[in-house]
Order: sequence, then structure tokens, then C-alpha cells
Amino acid sequence: MNKILLTIIGLFIFSFHNTLDKSQLYGKWKGEDRGDIGYINFDTDGYAHFEIGGQIFGGKEFEYDGKKGTMTYEVHENTMPLQVDLILTLLDTGEVNTLFCIAEFLDENTMKFAINFENQRPTAFTEENSLLFTKQD
Repeated sequence: MNKILLTIIGLFIFSFHNTLDKSQLYGKWKGEDRGDIGYINFDTDGYAHFEIGGQIFGGKEFEYDGKKGTMTYEVHENTMPLQVDLILTLLDTGEVNTLFCIAEFLDENTMKFAINFENQRPTAFTEENSLLFTKQD
């Protein structure tokens, strides 16, 4: 009886420890890459944008190279690490491109974030594919 009870309690505790959801992403995150400071923002309406050198790329509507677009995000909750898709849609043509990402929270204000630009999700955090971000708000 004690073994069964301990097993149930253990499963219950570990199920809470491994639960991740997209609300952990909400907000503005600051990162540094080779001395350059940049930000990534995830809003509660499902839009994401990058801010680098004072320029914003993404969000509800933006223009880049003469083309208007939008960038949204989707989170595959309860995955380890957290799987995040950044979805870029060109408004004129409807063309969609997706960046497959993973995120891991080191604490509530620190996140590792990895992006693969080759149409597949990263399987691990490496020096080449990931940055460390700190929450700004």
C-alpha cells in the first residue's frame, strides 16, 4: 500500500514540475548576440516581434523590404523543452514561413531560446543556435 501511495504522490508532483504553458513567454525579453542587444516580445494576443537596433520586425503589421507582413507565434504546451513556432505571413500574397524554435526557462526571468533557420526544430541548445534572454517586464 505504501509503495502505491508513494508512486501516486511522485507522479502527481512530477506532473506539476513538467507543466509548461505559453504564459511564461508573455512580455519583452532582452538578449545579446556578439555584442549586439536585441529584444523579442511575445504579446497575449499571439503576436511576436523582434527589436534590433531600434527597428521592429514582426508584430501585428510591419513592413520589410517593401512588403507588409505579420508575425504570430504558436506554442506547443507541455513539451520539454517548450516548442515555439514563429509564423511570418506576407499580407499581400498570404505566403507563410515558419521558424521552429525551442525555449527553456532557467527561472521566471531567464530563458534560453533556440532557432533553426533550416525548416526544422532544434533538438538541443547549442552555442550556434541559442541565446540567453532576460525578462524586461
